[in-house]
Amino acid sequence: MLYVQDIKRLLRRRDGNFGITTALVLPILVGVAGLAVDTANLSLSQRQLQEATDASALAVSTALMKGTADETSGKTLGLDFLSGQVASIAGSTAAAAAKQAATVSITTTTTAAGKNFVVAVNASMPVTLSPLSALMAGNTKTVSAGSKTTSGSGTTKNGISIELLIDASTSMADDVNGLKCTLGLLGICLITPPGYYAKIDALKSAAGKLFDSLDKYDPTPRYVRSGAISYTSSIKGQSAMAWGTTGAREHVKNITIVGNSGTDATAAVKTANANIAQNSYGTDKESVEQAKKLNTTSDRIIVLMTDGDMTGDSSTWNSNLDQSVRNECTNAKAAGIKIYTVAFMAPDKGKALLKFCASTESNYYEPNTMDALTAAFSSIGEAATKTMSRLTN
Repeated sequence: MLYVQDIKRLLRRRDGNFGITTALVLPILVGVAGLAVDTANLSLSQRQLQEATDASALAVSTALMKGTADETSGKTLGLDFLSGQVASIAGSTAAAAAKQAATVSITTTTTAAGKNFVVAVNASMPVTLSPLSALMAGNTKTVSAGSKTTSGSGTTKNGISIELLIDASTSMADDVNGLKCTLGLLGICLITPPGYYAKIDALKSAAGKLFDSLDKYDPTPRYVRSGAISYTSSIKGQSAMAWGTTGAREHVKNITIVGNSGTDATAAVKTANANIAQNSYGTDKESVEQAKKLNTTSDRIIVLMTDGDMTGDSSTWNSNLDQSVRNECTNAKAAGIKIYTVAFMAPDKGKALLKFCASTESNYYEPNTMDALTAAFSSIGEAATKTMSRLTN
């Protein structure tokens, strides 16, 4: 028989109670952990799918613009490209499902200046859930993404004088995630597993896309003059303005990162402005050089890139330096220079500065991955040469 004192003694014991409590609570804890993992996995998968549709739409848009695809082959290219991207992140089964469910639409319009293309890619793919989540929501959950690009090609050419301003401060040695092509077809990468690169190496690769666009526009060369300036808290080095892209390419290729160096783009923007600004008499150096090739008009362009705030030689944002760069950007724009800006994984104050410096909202880019950085520089090259292909959503 169980007496009152026995019941009291049982209630006072903690070993059995702990075991019972653990038995009751453990499934709940495991379930919560499983749901958290599934939520994070779904968010990551959706972002990866978005990047895949972005890349697919840009690939189709660029192929249409270059004339290497028409509407029929462009749709096939888009589906194949998307499948390759999804296979690298989620496996062949998910890739097949994504390709089956995906749609690629192409709208072409013809104007007196050339052709314009709108490409839309929409896709979805299944994501496998943990066993506990599967009890409530099924074995898989579908994530979706959609991307749209516009592109076009003009029929006239004019001169281009362009300065590329590259942040070479210490933070550019940090890592950034990116994709490295392991399987290509007809110049298009189909399989791109993820990897990590120093930001400066990602920048060098991306800048190459800008130079490639300029070279395609002007293979001779007779239209394009380019230069490059690398800077930290002051100008680190530069290549003089010259015909073609050889000198600027070489300068960017050989940029090295100096330890304990901060960021101030004031001198870089001021110097670029002085190098390429056009005076009212047409006697500035770029006007004279362009005239030698019978280019009566020429676009003046600055591409300003940074990954940080304006700190000078310190480690904290300096409002005076930030304003100084803004003043130089204002001067450059007043001189008729078109400014494109690239805030590469930059903090908020760096983003705000580059948004201000950009000539228009569409001239501002905010990439956070190597792929997005490459797409940004490709887009700038296409815009600079009047052959534009860019994401519109």
